Amino acid sequence: MIAEIGHFTLILALAVAIAQMAVPMWGAHVRDARLMAFGDSAAVTQFGLLIVSFLALTHAFVTSDFSVLNVVDNSHSEKPLIYRISGVWGNHEGSMLLWVLILGLFGSAVAVFGRNLPATLRANVLGVQASIAVAFLLFMLFTSNPFERVDPAPFDGRGLNPILQDPALAFHPPFLYAGYVGFSMAFSFAVAALIEGRIDAAWARWVRPWTLAAWMCLTLGIAMGSWWAYYELGWGGWWFWDPVENASFMPWLAGTALLHSALVMEKREALKVWTILLAILTFSLSLMGAFLVRSGVLTSVHAFAVDPDRGIVILSIMMFFTGGALALFAWRAGALRQGGLFAPISREGGLVLNNVLLSVSCATVLVGTLYPLALEGITGEKISVGPPFFNMTFIPLMLPLLFAMPFGPLLAWKRGDVRGVAQRLAFAAGFAVLFTIIVAAMTGPGPWLAPICAALGLFVLFGAVTDLLSRARFGDVSQAEFLRRVVSLPRSAYGTALAHAGIGIMVLGIVGTSAYQTEKIVALKPGERAEVAGYELLFQGIQPTKGPNYSEQIATFEVTRNGAPVTTLLPSKRLYNAPPQPTTEAGIYASWTGDLYVALGDEQPSGGVALRLYFHPLVRLIWIGAVIMFIGGAVSLSDRRLRVGAPQRARSRPSAVPAE
Repeated sequence: MIAEIGHFTLILALAVAIAQMAVPMWGAHVRDARLMAFGDSAAVTQFGLLIVSFLALTHAFVTSDFSVLNVVDNSHSEKPLIYRISGVWGNHEGSMLLWVLILGLFGSAVAVFGRNLPATLRANVLGVQASIAVAFLLFMLFTSNPFERVDPAPFDGRGLNPILQDPALAFHPPFLYAGYVGFSMAFSFAVAALIEGRIDAAWARWVRPWTLAAWMCLTLGIAMGSWWAYYELGWGGWWFWDPVENASFMPWLAGTALLHSALVMEKREALKVWTILLAILTFSLSLMGAFLVRSGVLTSVHAFAVDPDRGIVILSIMMFFTGGALALFAWRAGALRQGGLFAPISREGGLVLNNVLLSVSCATVLVGTLYPLALEGITGEKISVGPPFFNMTFIPLMLPLLFAMPFGPLLAWKRGDVRGVAQRLAFAAGFAVLFTIIVAAMTGPGPWLAPICAALGLFVLFGAVTDLLSRARFGDVSQAEFLRRVVSLPRSAYGTALAHAGIGIMVLGIVGTSAYQTEKIVALKPGERAEVAGYELLFQGIQPTKGPNYSEQIATFEVTRNGAPVTTLLPSKRLYNAPPQPTTEAGIYASWTGDLYVALGDEQPSGGVALRLYFHPLVRLIWIGAVIMFIGGAVSLSDRRLRVGAPQRARSRPSAVPAE
């Protein structure tokens, strides 16, 4: 009965979305306030119906209702509760329901918190947002119904892919989808503005909070996926340039460019054409990611390998919205009036450079991701584009971006003094170079590019601190005045500094683990020892054990350093019951200097067991930096000037003296 309620509310949500798509947009066209106001209540109603539908599917998974085909295919009665819940979105049908739920969430948020938006703009935004929901709800109901029944119901289900039964994977998809779908708001604002023919600084102020919220979620979602791949897959890496990883990275790059472009548009009413185009392309890249993981064209641990027919439908949706938005953009582009001029050396110029480098980087990743697929589709030839290509093309674009990043916030608007900014950054640059030289001398020889990249990471980190000190006029005012200025700085300034500092910290982690990683492959018998990066591991043997829905072989290693005990590592290999699939659980000892990482391999005919031993210097800084970036975005979003958008004019107060 509950499953039928979920299915019925999904159909009702489609009906409400159709009404939300048509009524407020027509109201905006004829300037009817009542019709435009309908969009607000429709958006909230649609979201409420989607919540009921999502909760109904969650109930089916939690209670192991095997009369629902989706539960049969993706759950099992022995699964722990957290993985029965995460199984709701660990499949194609459930993930699409989560997708439209987040669409409804953002639409209802505009209806509730967007009261300061012009009525016509809000109506058009909600109408465009509803049109996206209509497309995906139709796709779900006709090709991917999460409530499809099976009769007779089997006694048990087939289970969830074991590598997805992990705490990080329980939260990774919701954050990732919040990022993907969140960029639909920038798309809806762009299309609504093109329909209305009004694109100005106020529009940029309104669109930035939604873009920032999506960027934050996508940043955290990508970081959680990277962390999961690092410790769960047993290969010791944190990023492999997998096509599905790239599918999430490209919207992040475009979204980052969009954030900075919208800032220029808000302050100077410049880059209007470019900002609108970025808003369209960022969401289009999100739709392309949905197509890649659901079309069956990719083989990846991240992909939903489904039939190509569904992929064709998603491709059609992507082409409809992208093509329609670009056609509307081409029609209106000639009427977009550019804003004020600015010198190349200015904060606007720095943000333009940021946009150019990020956009070219995104295009590079796009080519490397799609070229093998296009070649196979045209000629049937299969090739692989892997890390060597991306490292040779992506990294050279990032180096100048990292170097320019500390300069941007310190440059003045319209016309800047690069020499004066360089003088203020001299301490940050000098300290970064000195620290890098000391570390390079201590670590010994390594790749020649590593010290340069490490110095740039430190330069970005110290540059963020310099920005805050400069804003508070450190050294130019008294200590009391300096502290007063520090406290009174806008939250957006702290948010920007935190986000940039997070990037610097992440760069240090990437350089440390990529350039100075130690790896050994050995075979040990119980009682034998191995050494890696100054750690000595004593293999004590393997013991069998059982988990809630798997059997496990756990190896025990006593770790010492210079004769002193450090820790005990327990890497293992698991065999799940349903489906019967093995996984590797790495043993990791984390410290501030790096991670000691042990992955268990196959048993050897000689009686030993194969092991992969790694030491990853500073690898934790990668995810610490990502979390700091997320916090920086949250701090900026809490700034009232950004959160409330462009304020309405205050209503005139009634006179205290009655008119005679």
